[in-house]
Amino acid sequence: MDNPKPHSALSEIHGVHQPEAISPQAMAHIALRRKQPTADELVSAILKGDKTALSRAITLIESTNPTHSQKAADVIAQCLPHANRSVRIGITGVPGVGKSTFIEAFGKYLTGLGKKVAVLAVDPSSSLSHGSILGDKTRMEELVKDENAYIRPSASGEALGGVARKSREAIILCEACGFDTIIIETVGVGQSETAVHSMADFFLLLQIAGAGDELQGIKRGIMEMADLVVINKADGDNIKRARLAKTEYNRALHLFPVKVSGWQPKVATCSALEKEGIAEVWQEISSYFEAVTANGFFDAKRHEQNAYWLTETINSQLLERFYSNPDMASLLEQTKNAVQNSELSPFAAAQVLLGQYFK
Repeated sequence: MDNPKPHSALSEIHGVHQPEAISPQAMAHIALRRKQPTADELVSAILKGDKTALSRAITLIESTNPTHSQKAADVIAQCLPHANRSVRIGITGVPGVGKSTFIEAFGKYLTGLGKKVAVLAVDPSSSLSHGSILGDKTRMEELVKDENAYIRPSASGEALGGVARKSREAIILCEACGFDTIIIETVGVGQSETAVHSMADFFLLLQIAGAGDELQGIKRGIMEMADLVVINKADGDNIKRARLAKTEYNRALHLFPVKVSGWQPKVATCSALEKEGIAEVWQEISSYFEAVTANGFFDAKRHEQNAYWLTETINSQLLERFYSNPDMASLLEQTKNAVQNSELSPFAAAQVLLGQYFK
């Protein structure tokens, strides 16, 4: 019985060879991803249209780690000569107006025309946990699978104006990657999307029927910035209300002074869910770009925006350097205690702090 016959019932039959628990190819790929590319390598890949490199570069410029700032600056500097070759469309609206649904239908329409579309979606950050859901890619499940589309959700953080802190730089990277239509979706708080207006060529305001009468529309300062108001969800039983809202908003828009661009803002209706009216929206946007390119406003606005973002960058960097200065930390805490105990006024305390900082 010590040496059973090969084919006897007592002989051992060798089983199937078990594969390795970890694939060597997968390990090599993970190791490659873990390796941090240089600024030159990132730029080279971006200029070839590599979306992965684009995402890594945007993550780099969004980083608050001081060691990443110089590398991020190098990437932006090398991409800048390849930027400014797109149209930038800012889209905003109150929560629930259907921004994500509209952008997906609009983006799919544009890619169907042969355009390359990048969507920079900004999600609001919690003031308590400072977290953000970043669920826009989940909402745009069809557009995210489109080869000619790119969606990048970012958290608004502490940035005001409805956009993320580094949205301006992200636009430059997307343009260098070959995207000719950039869509910036704001957090949609309703009345504070001022920053997106200063980085977009065209400002589209999404509305829904029943949001208020024409006087309510006038009170919203954001109406003055809109180049096109689109009444979404014009479908089903809501079609009649959408048409009525269009009439009311048209009346409201005619009460505003003429824009410097010479463009008279329009009102349109659409159903992003049914994909109706999307072509008409793009037709209005195209008409706008034809008009402002012909009268020189397009280039003039780009120049003004560049100057605006210079001062904005100076302001943000001054704040960042002030609060990250270790010498100011203890003095700030002492001064704060004095203000809380009414020993010093906030204005005098600010003068003390700034005087010490600029010594």
